Formats: sequence, C-alpha cells, structure tokens
Amino acid sequence: MRAEQVTGPVAHHGEGPVWWPGWGGLRFVDMHAGDVLTLSADGGVQRFSVGAVAAAVRPRRGGGAVLAVERGFALEDADGSLVPLPPVWADEGVRMNEGGCDPDGRFWCGSMAYDQAAGAASMYRLDPDGGVRRVFGDVTVSNGLEWSPDGTQAYYADTATHRVDVFDYDTDAGLTGRRPFVTMTTEQNPDGLTVDAEGGVWVALFGGGAVHRYDAAGRLDAVVEVPTAQVTACTFGGPGLDQLFITTSRQGMEPDADPRAGCLFRATPGVRGLPVREYAG
Repeated sequence: MRAEQVTGPVAHHGEGPVWWPGWGGLRFVDMHAGDVLTLSADGGVQRFSVGAVAAAVRPRRGGGAVLAVERGFALEDADGSLVPLPPVWADEGVRMNEGGCDPDGRFWCGSMAYDQAAGAASMYRLDPDGGVRRVFGDVTVSNGLEWSPDGTQAYYADTATHRVDVFDYDTDAGLTGRRPFVTMTTEQNPDGLTVDAEGGVWVALFGGGAVHRYDAAGRLDAVVEVPTAQVTACTFGGPGLDQLFITTSRQGMEPDADPRAGCLFRATPGVRGLPVREYAG
C-alpha cells in the first residue's frame, strides 16, 4: 500500500494521532512547538498551544482531554480551558514523549532525555484520582504504547532497543512479563504504534518511510509506504475506523529538504481499528 497526502507540512515534528468523535475527529501534536492540532473536515488544521511540549493527547470520559506535556501532565476541561498538573520531575533535560490509556482508564506516558541518553527515562502512570506513579525506568526513547483488543496485553516500543515488546496486563499488576514481540534491524527505528480490531500491530518506522503491520504472532504481513522518511506514528480513524492516519516529521532537516516531511498522510488498509480508550479522570 502507498499512503496519500492529506495536508501540507503542518508540523515540524508531528506525532501522536488520535481519532475521537467527541472532539470532531482527528487530533495530533506538533511536539516541540507545544501545539495540539485538529484536522477539520475541509482538510484545514487548527492549533492549540499547551506549553513548551505537547507529547500526547487522549480524550477524557467527562469531556475534554488529558495531555502529556514537557515534564508531566495537564487536563483540558470540557470548556477548552487548560489545567496543568504539578511537574513530575525537575530535570529540564528530560521530557515526556508518548503514551496511551489502559482498559481501566489510566493514562500511561513514557519519557526521554533531550540528548537521548541511554536509560535516562521512565514510564509514568496518571491515575483517575490525579496520582502519578513511576512504573519502571531504564528507558531511552519511550514511544508507542497500545493494548490488544481484549486488553490483556500491551505493545510497547523503546526506539533505542530496535524492538517492539509485549507485556501482560491486568488492573492490579499493571504491565508485567515484558518480552520481545518483534526484533528489528539496527537500521529500523520503531516509533508510534497502534493495534487493529484483528490484533494486528501497526508500527511507524522513523527513518524508514513506512508503517509495518505485524500479526499477533509477530509476523510482518503488510507494509504502508509513506513518501517521506521520518514516519512517527499512526492511528485508525474515520467514521468506520477504517482509515490509517500517519504523522511525519521534518526534525533535523534543512528548510528546503523534503517538502512532504511534516505532512499528515492516510491509507485504507482493509482492516478496522479500535475505539480510543479514554482517561477516566
């Protein structure tokens, strides 16, 4: 498959696409600009600033959204007002990077050091009561995180490992039993990921110009070609959740290099996605 271009280069570092009917369709982030972007029906893009970094966004059950910002979390109320929560750490050399909600409505987000120092980052969990827990450390570039259709497993990429791992999940124990799901070459950099209704795992390859689908056994069985190299994340959307939206980046590129870098793309892969899980707080 080959992805089609939806927008112009609207993001310097596009990431974290999420489809939710409650906010009118697709949102994604321009991470280092600190902006949440909303795709309008006419193909235009609206921007909402949330601070220095907009790392990830998910809907809240009561309306609005939960966000990962530079050093912690923030809540968008149903009226659109932004409520920053206390910073989770003080180190200005580390920022949030990517996350998602579990089947129990808790928001998980992992971090990374700005200089990508090995093992300097961690995974955090924001509970519905506002409490924050550091769940595990020794992370380098925390990226895609999404649960299986039945909610008993979660797929996760720390890009520096060149792997996608899988955890077991339950409410009390959280994420346990981490093990490799897909091991890639050292030239392949797994970034954001999503899971379809059949249990297939779709992984964006940063620097690889593609999204790969792996079946539940970890076998590569579909490739979406994207006409720019720095592919960052993907999600299913559209009224039938049958369109795969793909974000890209122009981070580190010269101004005149690759006019499609930073554009939003879309493919129709023939499978449907899962409704986004909401934050219960």
